[in-house]
Amino acid sequence: MSQGKLPLNDMASAAGRMDVLVRALMAGLMTSHGLRHDSEVVLHLMGGPGPSRRIKFVGSELRGVHAEERAVAGQIGKVLKIPLPARGHWIERTVGIYDSGGDITHTLAEWKTSTVIALDANAPRLWVDDAAIPSASSPHSQAKGEYGAFEIEGIDIAFVLSDDKPLPQELKDNLLLRSLGDAWLQGHMAVGVCHFLLDEGVKLRIGQP
Repeated sequence: MSQGKLPLNDMASAAGRMDVLVRALMAGLMTSHGLRHDSEVVLHLMGGPGPSRRIKFVGSELRGVHAEERAVAGQIGKVLKIPLPARGHWIERTVGIYDSGGDITHTLAEWKTSTVIALDANAPRLWVDDAAIPSASSPHSQAKGEYGAFEIEGIDIAFVLSDDKPLPQELKDNLLLRSLGDAWLQGHMAVGVCHFLLDEGVKLRIGQP
């Protein structure tokens, strides 16, 4: 759902599987005891009636977000009650949480300077053929500094995950397709695997085929 009152007691059905998005959001932004300051998550809410909506969570700015699904869903629910902004126009609703109209095509246009990878179990592996897990972590990306003054360095990479329906072919034709293995993983599990590879500095196949 993209607007209205979010049914917190029935996110798996009445809310259009909002529970899946909440788990993926938490996996994308949270560590065991904190937030990933070098990560952002954009949720695409395309359930009707009404136009589609995007909600962006910026890890380097967020405050007061805790690792509890209902609390995170409550943050989303507050945004859904507010009138939808224009497509492509981001409005900060609370610290680190932004709201915009639009869909995946608008987000991809905003990511045009990033390496964008769509996860697809039928594509080549994300890691190179001779890749090994390093004996010491060497993150591909990391953040340094205090709240409000972070310096983020490393690769600028974006991942696209779809729901139970595959991405439209016209989108896939313009994206780099990579897999995490032959099995189709749940979204939050796929996010966790991507973070592990990035955190450890595993050599990735992120150039064009």
